[in-house]
Amino acid sequence: MNTLMNVPKNGSLANTNLNTNFQNWSNWIDDIFNTNLPTERTSNFNKMFSSPKVNIKEEEEAFVIEMSVPGFKKSDFNITIDQQTLSISSKSEESNEDKNKNYNLKEFTYTNFKRNFTLPETVNTDNIDAKYSEGILYLNLPKKEEAKQKPARTIKIL
Repeated sequence: MNTLMNVPKNGSLANTNLNTNFQNWSNWIDDIFNTNLPTERTSNFNKMFSSPKVNIKEEEEAFVIEMSVPGFKKSDFNITIDQQTLSISSKSEESNEDKNKNYNLKEFTYTNFKRNFTLPETVNTDNIDAKYSEGILYLNLPKKEEAKQKPARTIKIL
């Protein structure tokens, strides 16, 4: 192995960078073993404590919420509205019946979340509807009639 060393001004050939080199090597080893490698165990752990990601867009007639929640069933969701707060929550517990009771490791899958959204006064809360398709929960939040954009019009001068 070729190593280049700086010779200090005092003429000593002692490598004063050994500590620095060791720290770099140690950091490299730590990086290998402390990386966040995706495993089944860590992905299930993260599912329990993370909130699903959402897209919210405003269209002419309504606001649309798209929530990424793959692996759920329609019956897993609870969507409520209280005053101007929209709450979307879910509890999903998966238990696989194992005919062979002599297992050494069996991990349970339990996922839950709750997201709250404060709705603008312009939302018609009586006509909100939801649809779940291919891992995406869609909520359509129609606007009140007076909040909808009206097309531009020309005013005639008398």
